Amino acid sequence: MHNNISWTIKLENRIKRETRVHVSKHGLKWQFKRSDEEAWDYDSDPTKEDWDMLEDILKRRAGRGRGGNALESVRKMRTKAGA
Repeated sequence: MHNNISWTIKLENRIKRETRVHVSKHGLKWQFKRSDEEAWDYDSDPTKEDWDMLEDILKRRAGRGRGGNALESVRKMRTKAGA
């Protein structure tokens, strides 16, 4: 099992923030990039909203017959991370 998931949101001041998550059975790799910064951020922890968005995307995929196992794994990882 592995999935690459990404989304973009607009922050205040019309700055965009792109989030990428690599989901595998070994864990999650979070990546963040703001439109006003040049480099990707690999070290920041995801926010509650990031976790919520990831679960929402996986729920929609599971509803279409894909991503059910990934959703279950992500929920376990979220609980373990205390988010």
